[in-house]
Amino acid sequence: MKKVNKLALGGILSGISILLAIWIHFPIIPGAGFLLYDPADIPILIGGFMLGPAIGAAMAFIVSVIMAAVTGQGGPIGAVMHFLSTGTLVIVASFIYTNNKTRIGAVQGLIAGSIGMVIIMVISNLLLTPIYMGVSREIVVGMLLPAIIPFNLLKAGINSVFTFLIYKKVSGFLKNIAE
Repeated sequence: MKKVNKLALGGILSGISILLAIWIHFPIIPGAGFLLYDPADIPILIGGFMLGPAIGAAMAFIVSVIMAAVTGQGGPIGAVMHFLSTGTLVIVASFIYTNNKTRIGAVQGLIAGSIGMVIIMVISNLLLTPIYMGVSREIVVGMLLPAIIPFNLLKAGINSVFTFLIYKKVSGFLKNIAE
């Protein structure tokens, strides 16, 4: 695939990601209504698998910045947390898949990316949420087990399962269009 086609495809998938985040978002953890699930990582994961971890990371960055600018939610700290979350998932998953383009490689990448995302979000929540939400670090620590960890496990897990289920069909369709 030509470089221009890769960039165009990355842009299209980024646009789809933004639309999904705007149109579909809802709380999935009772008592933590501020943690909203959205399927926006799915097109970025597809892009990372098809185009490699560098373009996947660029897509995660672009989507994070645009979402913060368009919605105003989270501001700069929200953009950083969104990038850390999605970027970790996509970079790890697509790096592993790029080096082992099999169903097993995809599963291993998605599991490792999901675990990486949870770890990064624990750390970033401990460091950034007190600043972002104006709460003490002790409050954030108290939210880790009942809200933050389960939310990130669910979000990464759901998006990984959907990506795994649709990747081959979607990527075949997109490759035909892009070439």
